[in-house]
Amino acid sequence: MKAITYHRYGSPDVLEFQEVDEPVVKDDEVLVRVRAASVNPRDWHFMRGLPYVMRPLGLRRPKDGVPGSDVAGQVEAVGKTVTRFRPGDEVFAHVLAGGFAEYTCVSEAVLGLKPANLTFEQAAAVPLAALTALQGLRDHGRIQSGQKILIIGASGGVGTFAVQLGKSFGADVTGVCSTRNVEMVRSIGADHVVDYTQEDFTQSDQKYDLIFQLAGTRSPSDCRRALTSKGTLILSSGESGGRWIGPIDRIIKAVVLSPFVSQRLGTFEAKRSKEDLQVLKELVESGKVSPVIDRTYPLSEVPEAIRYLEEGHARGKVVITV
Repeated sequence: MKAITYHRYGSPDVLEFQEVDEPVVKDDEVLVRVRAASVNPRDWHFMRGLPYVMRPLGLRRPKDGVPGSDVAGQVEAVGKTVTRFRPGDEVFAHVLAGGFAEYTCVSEAVLGLKPANLTFEQAAAVPLAALTALQGLRDHGRIQSGQKILIIGASGGVGTFAVQLGKSFGADVTGVCSTRNVEMVRSIGADHVVDYTQEDFTQSDQKYDLIFQLAGTRSPSDCRRALTSKGTLILSSGESGGRWIGPIDRIIKAVVLSPFVSQRLGTFEAKRSKEDLQVLKELVESGKVSPVIDRTYPLSEVPEAIRYLEEGHARGKVVITV
């Protein structure tokens, strides 16, 4: 089968489009014929090996394999103990690796049925980004109806889902983005939009019950100025030039600071969950959430897709057709 592989850290030039062996399905796995995948920041972080904390299994060179964190496709075969799926089922999932290939094996425990109203390309845009948005707002942000929430990075892959999910929870949603994305963020449901090139949300009189930081370089102390006295700051990502720990420096600062302030400051990493994929499937099929896709690329052009995502200007998701 055709797949994207890499055997050393570096720029997208290290990615190779080549023939590899088709994976062998284990008893508790499903073999998926991948129809589409999507690109996530974790893909280029692992590709470059930056920050260095992303190299736990390969300090000098990566553990050989196929990158790709999201897939949508059709069930080709099932393992002996699989009961929830059968060949022909249309599915989607967040996978740890293996998405940029014609076939991949996925544990039955993290696989979900694809939303019926989405194409494979649209479905591939959902898993990791939407799981991050859902778990960040619901589980860690403890979002409540009527709250005022701020999404920093509202035009990105996770941000576009966070805006829509925030509205589905009944919150008053403000999105932070650049000028070129203001109308798009408003079009997906944001009640208010802050153009960070024109306005500094930390200097405004407006206070928020919940801030979800998905981009930018603002420190936890900066963000706290825009929180209510009992508000919550959840950090998921953000830009940083640090080669050793990257944006994790802000996360460490938030964790250290949290016990000494009245506000709650925290972080998390999205977990694979078939239950949450079902929640997202229902939200998508009800029309409350829709993926926003910026560009699509064929499998052979994954290096170009990652290069585009690295530039930091993608609106929503970048998708790979297989």
